[in-house]
Amino acid sequence: MFVKMYQYHIQEDKVDKYFQIQEKASMVYSQYIESHTMYLNSKADNTRWIEITRYKDEKEYIKSLKLINQQEEIQKLFQSFQSLLLTGKEEIIEEDFEIYIKKGEWK
Repeated sequence: MFVKMYQYHIQEDKVDKYFQIQEKASMVYSQYIESHTMYLNSKADNTRWIEITRYKDEKEYIKSLKLINQQEEIQKLFQSFQSLLLTGKEEIIEEDFEIYIKKGEWK
């Protein structure tokens, strides 16, 4: 399995809007690829969020992302998302991972 991880800082008073954007973006993604996303909010810093999305494999992700990024709606949603980032901490950190699970262990 292939995993994308993003880390960013969202303005505390914009969390509801953040989840509205994420829900709409998820609907666009679901037209092209199956994925499962988890959102983590730091207990030490309420503005810090980690988004972890799991995909079947990296090749399918790359192929689908090309189509997704051509959608005007996803571009508008990304611009809206960027407007929610905390001033002075606008960086979005992105990392790729693979999941390895031994038989009989946590899934």
